[in-house]
Amino acid sequence: MENALVNKARWLAEEAHATQTDKAGRPYIEHVARVAAAVAGDAPAEMVAWLHDVLEDQPAFATSVILFPQDVVEAVFDLTRGVNKSEAFYYWSIRQNPLSLKVKLADIADNSDKSRLVLLDPETAARLRAKYAKARAALGNTW
Repeated sequence: MENALVNKARWLAEEAHATQTDKAGRPYIEHVARVAAAVAGDAPAEMVAWLHDVLEDQPAFATSVILFPQDVVEAVFDLTRGVNKSEAFYYWSIRQNPLSLKVKLADIADNSDKSRLVLLDPETAARLRAKYAKARAALGNTW
C-alpha cells in the first residue's frame, strides 16, 4: 500500500512540475527526485519529498495532495511557504515535525549542493549559499 502511495506521489509531482525548470534551466522534477532519493526507504518521507513543492509552485494540484495520508499532508503544508506564514513560524513548524524536518534537510542539501551551485552565476550562487546556511541554522542544523 505504501509503495503504491509513493508512486502516486511521484506521478503527481511529475505532472505538477512537468513544465518547470530550476534556476540552472534543468527540469525541476530532477530536484524533487533527488530529494525523494535522499529519504528513500521511508515511505511517508518519500511521499512528502515528491510533494514538497507542489502546493507552493502548483496550487491547482492541492485537491490531489490532500488525498494522501494525514501525516504526509501535514508535512507538505509545513514545507509550503504561505503569504501569511512568517519565516520564523515556517521554520518553527518544520522543527516540530520530524517528517517535515527530514525532508526539508534533504531539500536544503540538494539545493545547496556544490555541483548544482556551480551551474549558476556567481551572484546567484552566493545568495543561495547564504540563504541555505540561514535555513540550516533556523532548523538547528549548521553542517
